[in-house]
Amino acid sequence: MSHRLKAITREEHLRFVASRPSVSPLQLPAWGEVKPDWQAESLGWFDDGGRLVGVGLVLLRPLPKLRRFLAYLPEGPVIDWDAADPDRWLDPMLAYLRKRGAFSVKMGPPVVVRRWSAEAVKAGISDPRVRRLEDVPPTAEEPGARALAERLRRSGWRRAQPGGEDGFAAGQPRHVCQLPLAGRSLEQVQNGLGQQWRRNIRKAEKAGVKVVQGDYEDLGAFHELYTETAERDRFAPRPLPYFQRMWTALTAEDPDRMRLYLAHHDGEVLAAATMLTVGDHVWYSYGASTARKREVQPSTALQWRMIRDSHERGARVYDFRGIGDTLDEDDPLLGLLRFKTGAGGEAVEYLGEWDRPLNRVLHKALQLYLSRR
Repeated sequence: MSHRLKAITREEHLRFVASRPSVSPLQLPAWGEVKPDWQAESLGWFDDGGRLVGVGLVLLRPLPKLRRFLAYLPEGPVIDWDAADPDRWLDPMLAYLRKRGAFSVKMGPPVVVRRWSAEAVKAGISDPRVRRLEDVPPTAEEPGARALAERLRRSGWRRAQPGGEDGFAAGQPRHVCQLPLAGRSLEQVQNGLGQQWRRNIRKAEKAGVKVVQGDYEDLGAFHELYTETAERDRFAPRPLPYFQRMWTALTAEDPDRMRLYLAHHDGEVLAAATMLTVGDHVWYSYGASTARKREVQPSTALQWRMIRDSHERGARVYDFRGIGDTLDEDDPLLGLLRFKTGAGGEAVEYLGEWDRPLNRVLHKALQLYLSRR
């Protein structure tokens, strides 16, 4: 029998989040305020006894000139994904969103499929026969994830094609890097750093790099570096008001939900990054740096301070967020993977994002539109 689903209040949503060890920041009520081009709504699943047993933040993006929506639950919903019958949760969600005018639903189950230790990744990189993570035997595998994927397919869900974060092309990374902190002393975490990390930390200390926490007024300095980073790495930067909305919305929900760190050297800000925390899970969110004075290693000093602070506050994991799945020496994304796993982090594969068309004509039209952008 399916759970009952209805819209819930912000307070109900937050109380449920507080009862969980980890929930993606993208499933917080405040995230809807960060995305003004989407309509946001909190959904709640209730059992037969009327107890709230699951929540989801759904973002609704309207089609131009039509009252039809793409419904998106980034890195959610927050339900029991180990349940034997996921349709008990997903069918009422689909019925509710169909009534709201959704023509297609996209979700990102926060379910881990496989993990590779830093050592396994390093061995894969050094093997010339290996081109992708999937070619490397995983350190750990979750058999229930594959069974869930098969149940989703049988129910009409299809794995989504990767896309950008803006507009209709919503999407979150399927592969991330996570540094385990639970049950480890800071000394053990430090001993797990690769040689290059330890060397660069010493360089930053010797050069006098200082990492400090910033506040709302420092977002402008962060954004200047972020814009420079976007130009250098050839991606479209978000405007400053986006980060100002993030800060205002997330810190209103919890004063320590979002932090800003800045790496200084001789009075100049060389690197900066934002950090998000929900429960015992910490995420490195956005990073930025200048090409000047790279030899003093401000970005490594910045990350090490964020890792230390995460450990001090009792975090279970420090999440470096997205990585590519390539191990090809000719791919520029390999450098990012090397840097993140160099801290001792695991490469982690999630189940990825899934689409469920509710109106196949409109869904196909949207896919065609996205493919031509």
